[in-house]
Amino acid sequence: MARRTLLLLTAAVLAATLTGCADGTTSSPQAAPGTDTGTARHVSDDPEQTLHLAEQLLIKRCMEKRGYKYWVEKRPAADGATRFPYVVDDPAWAARHGYGTDLYRARQQEALRDPNQRYFHSMPADRAPALVSALNGPQPKGLSARLPNGIRVTHSDQGCEAEAERTLYKDLPAWFRATRVTDSLGGLRVNLVLTDKRYKTAVAPWARCMKAKGHPYKSPAEARAAATRPDRAWPHTKEVRLASAEADCARAGELPAVARSLDTEYRAELRRRYPGPTADLDRLKREALPRARAIVARGD
Repeated sequence: MARRTLLLLTAAVLAATLTGCADGTTSSPQAAPGTDTGTARHVSDDPEQTLHLAEQLLIKRCMEKRGYKYWVEKRPAADGATRFPYVVDDPAWAARHGYGTDLYRARQQEALRDPNQRYFHSMPADRAPALVSALNGPQPKGLSARLPNGIRVTHSDQGCEAEAERTLYKDLPAWFRATRVTDSLGGLRVNLVLTDKRYKTAVAPWARCMKAKGHPYKSPAEARAAATRPDRAWPHTKEVRLASAEADCARAGELPAVARSLDTEYRAELRRRYPGPTADLDRLKREALPRARAIVARGD
């Protein structure tokens, strides 16, 4: 979902604001570098970017109608774990970013400068809950989905997020179910690949290669975990050395090809296993795209 990053940040800082961390001012912050403060009118060739921007513009319009400020947010970039869920196999990327902790830290700094977060922090403690309610809805009621693991998730069918998605995708309950289920399928697919015997077999020569280079890790996941522990930050150069060795060993063997093949196999299997949500998501995006293009072109 396009709103997830901001919503999680908002939820995380709400408690602090309510306990008096807000400075009591209501001055509007300056926009963070690279943040779109206007109404963009360029229609991207990327459907996902167009859908994201259209939803952002609709949220902005809704929040302003309710008396709040809102700044259009960029679509979140993929991090290292998202780009390389099975093994880092791009030597150039590894040489620059290691496992991507530099990108993670950069995003943290961007979050501190994010105008929506700064605006939220600037609200008096007694007004902050109303802003969150305007964006997210008053209570997590109205929308519901049961995930493949049996957990039921809920969300409000009110608020500007819901209003924007209803305008864009029309069938809001179907959109909520489709996005929540298919999002969870991504994690399930990765786990299926990592636990597949064929993947483990392909990891063995990779581990031998790594050991020969002085890195005795049994799997790429173990190497990544060692380099990215939040309580023990590695120097960037050390992280880069390990990730570069991982990429070199990956390119020397069959692990990347095996991982890609298994990912494709399990992606198809999960689509067959859960045909409704995946088909609904494809259909809703396809039907929403002309509306999204019109919204972006108008600048709404």
